[in-house]
Amino acid sequence: MHPFLASYSEQEDSDLISQAREGSRVALERLVKKHQHYIYNVALKMTLSPFDAEDITQEVLIKVITNLAKFRNESSFRTWLYRITFNHFLKMKKVWLEDYITSFDAYGNELNKMADNSLSAIEQLEMKELIAEAKISCMSGMLLCLDREQRLVYVLGEIFSIDHSLGADLLEISKDNFRQKLSRARKDLYNFMNDKCGLVKTTNPCRCERKTKSFIQAGWVDESKMKYNTEYLNQINEVLPRKTNDLDELTEFEYADLYRSHPFQEKDHYKSLVSNILKDDRVKTIFNFDSDL
Repeated sequence: MHPFLASYSEQEDSDLISQAREGSRVALERLVKKHQHYIYNVALKMTLSPFDAEDITQEVLIKVITNLAKFRNESSFRTWLYRITFNHFLKMKKVWLEDYITSFDAYGNELNKMADNSLSAIEQLEMKELIAEAKISCMSGMLLCLDREQRLVYVLGEIFSIDHSLGADLLEISKDNFRQKLSRARKDLYNFMNDKCGLVKTTNPCRCERKTKSFIQAGWVDESKMKYNTEYLNQINEVLPRKTNDLDELTEFEYADLYRSHPFQEKDHYKSLVSNILKDDRVKTIFNFDSDL
């Protein structure tokens, strides 16, 4: 069961924590695997960079694991884990794209500089995957126009459909404050998309297929190594509950659904992630793992 459900069960976490504290490497590995995909996918939306998201996920999980002895069951493990995670997201050093994409105005100007290139029906078919990559890349870039707190609230509350009460608890703010921050983030993002994006208004000239060649030329899309539209098992909306309330307007739901159709990444990097975590000297010392792990 994924951890963003209001009805999430803590029992398996508790059992794994107990076993890990007794020195079970298998239990610790299962605990990491259980949560790392969700941490990674939120990190990916926060940074726009799969490479940064992988590093950040590893940093967060090492921080959590090396502090596991401090978990006293005063809150649920899920709450404790994701408070540490999201606090790290808010306080970590800037990723390079945050210096490049600084505002909706600046981002809009960059898009305006990208030439439109009409594609034939055959080209659209041949470039189908690259067009999808361009769409995800562009929409992810829009998220970076939000400040970090707005971005995190939007990613959690809108894209990952976290209940407002749970979101407020994980971010240690009031429910009203969470709602206000989410409402502001929605308005800022939707105003930009409504003014610019052809996905939400057919009269807008900006189209993913028309910008794809320019994105490739500018390095936003790499033909040889796609960053976002890679192999995946599910979309976000297939692993999370469909949101049916707390939306101001139907159109806002439709906008958010564009993000929920993005891939939920469960790539093979988890194997190297787990290996790196278990090889970390701090982790081996705390859990008395063998030095040759």
